[in-house]
Amino acid sequence: MMKMIPVLLTTFIPAIIIAETHTLFIKQGTTLDASMGPHFKIPPASLGSFITLSMLVSLPIYDRLFVPAIRRYTNNPRGITLLKRMGIGFVMQIIIMVIACLAERKRLSVARENGIFGKGEKVPLTIFILLPQFALMGVADTFVEVAKIEFFYDQAPQGMKSMGSSYFTTSFAVGNFLSSFLLKTVSDVTKRHGHKGGWVLDNLNASHLDYYYALLAGLVFLNFLFFLVVAKFFVYNADISQAKVAVES
Repeated sequence: MMKMIPVLLTTFIPAIIIAETHTLFIKQGTTLDASMGPHFKIPPASLGSFITLSMLVSLPIYDRLFVPAIRRYTNNPRGITLLKRMGIGFVMQIIIMVIACLAERKRLSVARENGIFGKGEKVPLTIFILLPQFALMGVADTFVEVAKIEFFYDQAPQGMKSMGSSYFTTSFAVGNFLSSFLLKTVSDVTKRHGHKGGWVLDNLNASHLDYYYALLAGLVFLNFLFFLVVAKFFVYNADISQAKVAVES
């Protein structure tokens, strides 16, 4: 169990990104034009459903197309190792936060062009500008979250599988706590020393959420570098078993 702790540590910052999709991403949507035609408006919170839809589409594609294709070259029944799968998801999260940063910069640009600075004022920009970051999060979850479940279960010793599975939920719990802590810390620090009252205010039209997203992208990138070091030195249980068989034969 101890050897999985470094891997567990690398999942905390990515869990922060997942927490943001249900908080700040949704709050962004409340400031945008949610119209779908003349008579219907999409509830901002329903944007989260695109994560689920994206995941439902990408999971079969991964299992039915990607795994058989890559298995020919890797001779791995899973196509790629679980840590490689997790790493691909981490890279996608970096891309997601860059996209979210650019989308927020566009939103702020349109708001300022139209003189919109007040809380609750709608920016004349479609809510679907946020769709790429939600859809890509579903694809990233296909890699990260599924790999986390399988990894912590498979690599736990026999008789401690449930303990291994608890690492998965621990990742989410710590990620949500760190999300709140980081948001409050950044908000307080930038209010005291930042530009125009802070990066993250209750009024997003007067905030600099794009700076915060850029910070998160940087944190995920640094976490990915740490993950590469951890993955390089991690030895799978299956590898140990195969080595024993080879020695005995």
